[in-house]
Amino acid sequence: MIIKYLLRKEILQIKRNPFLLRLIFIFPIIIMCIMPWVANMEVKNIVVNIVDNDHSTTSSQLVHRIEASNYFIFNGQKSSYNEALKDIEKSKADLVLVIPKDYEENIVNGKIPQVLIAANAVNGTKGAMGTAYITQIVTANINSDLTALTSKMSVFYLHNRSLNYKLYMIPALMALLVMMLCGFLPALNIVSEKEVGTIEQINVTPVKKWTFILAKLMPYWMIAIIVMMFCFFLAWAIYGITCQGNILYVVFTTLLMSLFFSSVGLIISNYSHTMQQAIFVMWFLVVCMILLSGLFTPVRSMPQWAQQIDFFNPMAYYVNSLRTIFIRGGAFVSIIREVCVLSVSVLVTGCWAVLSYKKNS
Repeated sequence: MIIKYLLRKEILQIKRNPFLLRLIFIFPIIIMCIMPWVANMEVKNIVVNIVDNDHSTTSSQLVHRIEASNYFIFNGQKSSYNEALKDIEKSKADLVLVIPKDYEENIVNGKIPQVLIAANAVNGTKGAMGTAYITQIVTANINSDLTALTSKMSVFYLHNRSLNYKLYMIPALMALLVMMLCGFLPALNIVSEKEVGTIEQINVTPVKKWTFILAKLMPYWMIAIIVMMFCFFLAWAIYGITCQGNILYVVFTTLLMSLFFSSVGLIISNYSHTMQQAIFVMWFLVVCMILLSGLFTPVRSMPQWAQQIDFFNPMAYYVNSLRTIFIRGGAFVSIIREVCVLSVSVLVTGCWAVLSYKKNS
């Protein structure tokens, strides 16, 4: 009965906070409508300068192929390599392609012409991918048999057949929402009551610590489920993307993750004396967990020491479980390891949140 009134108190506090209500509904809209377009690891819009020293029909075909590609922005032809290089030095271009004078003659004689590709490697990923893209176009233009060979090959893509990067990012952005809302809001809960002084009214009552902490956590579990369902609707309505697996598995793992982050938020709130202190500590943990979770970059591409640290990062297990269910349509057996790790993390942080709260402080 006591927890019922405590829970009603927490819900009333949330209802009376207009900023919090706007954050719960506006934040998912911003993340789901803007971030999938911004957080895109596909390398496109590579600006290319071309120096055509041959001025032949074959070299013109190569220029037109590059100009028609969806990955490149044709920045025009330059008269010399030094002139084209100045655009790279001014960050007006990313690649320079120099076609040699005897380009068509070498192809007719069965020789491979030496084409120069100079890339701006300040952005290493963009430089490497742009070089790889333009090399494929140059090779296809040189080797006339390559087109016939490619037409005989068939590639079968698993899970994401349209190669839509948004399908890869949307489950991770859902995880980001759960972490931000269920982490920061509880972190500011108790410490804000400490600053106002209303928590003293609870401390003088015979309410047990675990009852008080449970009442603090439960509203954020509800918020996590509401936000997740809202994100599912936005993913379907805007991008036409639906969950391939059982949605109940997503709800279950989201409950575990919301309990973990809300417990972490309350732990930080218990040890903090001001809201600024709680925000700084929570932000430090959030940034570390995001960067090591595989949200933007695969965990396997990280250094070995980072992968070992990631073994203790619950966020990485949650992101992996969401992508397994949402994209690949995995069964519960495929996420059993993630569920076990999240359950242990919830048990540890939940007990810590109860034990770290002191009524007589």
